[in-house]
Amino acid sequence: MTAALVLTGCGAGSTETASDGKRDMSAAKPADAGREGPAADSGSGGAAKPAAKVPEQKHVIRTAELSVEVNDAAKALAAARRTAVDAGGHVENESTERVDDTSLTSQIVLRVPQERYDSVLAELSGAGKLLGRRADAKDVTGQVVDVDSRIATQRASVARVRALMDRAERLSDVVTLEGELSRRQADLEALLAQQASLKDRTTLATITLRLSEPEKPGPQEHEEGRPGFGDALGGGWNALVGAAAWIGIVLTALAPWLVVALAGFVLWRRLVRPRLAARAQARARAVLPDAAPRNAAGAAVAPGAPGAPGAPAVPGATKPPQPREAPEK
Repeated sequence: MTAALVLTGCGAGSTETASDGKRDMSAAKPADAGREGPAADSGSGGAAKPAAKVPEQKHVIRTAELSVEVNDAAKALAAARRTAVDAGGHVENESTERVDDTSLTSQIVLRVPQERYDSVLAELSGAGKLLGRRADAKDVTGQVVDVDSRIATQRASVARVRALMDRAERLSDVVTLEGELSRRQADLEALLAQQASLKDRTTLATITLRLSEPEKPGPQEHEEGRPGFGDALGGGWNALVGAAAWIGIVLTALAPWLVVALAGFVLWRRLVRPRLAARAQARARAVLPDAAPRNAAGAAVAPGAPGAPGAPAVPGATKPPQPREAPEK
């Protein structure tokens, strides 16, 4: 069975060599026929005609990037989407974001057929003011032919391993062939995925369109010189608002101190001040003893007070009546 696997690999290589040899011989035969044709037909007098060549199909990957400035990005985005669908393509990716409160930017990736690539590109370029354009074309014909050839060879190899599995009788041979079949089948699937990717990229072109809106002009600045009444009024109002804000900040910072000061004032008014008044009254009573001079009503008066003995006379006060003296005879 191991020898059969080795022969299978050698057979695949010989098959590729034989196929290459056949292609070389088939390519050489028309050339030889072209060279021998005139000599063979010269005797008979016939004219030799060169063999017609079949044109080889080109496989090209086309990509393009456009940057367009439009007045309304939303409408331009809808128009680009509609253009791609009408051409037989589709939208692959789309994103929109708001730069500020007045403008939008959008990016959309379109996939369109190769035969409609130029017309769609021209239509999208004329949607607004063209800011930038970049187009790229990559010929992958050799890569496509190589992948196709490898797929054919790999399929033949898988078929041979399956045929060996059908003839295998021992369990060890079956296990070995199953491992070999799994490896070759995985290689074949990878080649098929590569072929599908190449077919998709060569069948549909990719166009990336970026849409942006023009920047809105900001408020015009006043010319240097004397300010207007509006500027003066605005400046005064801003100054007033700023001063009020600073006053509020200062009062907020002083609020704890004001609360403490108010509490201290209340304590002094309710507790300390009555005690001080009581102490002053006590001192006043201590100054007035029991032998203090009394007034005419018998109430004690402080020394030197009006009405006390020895106190100066008060202007306008009535004097007590004096006894009259008897007239002399």
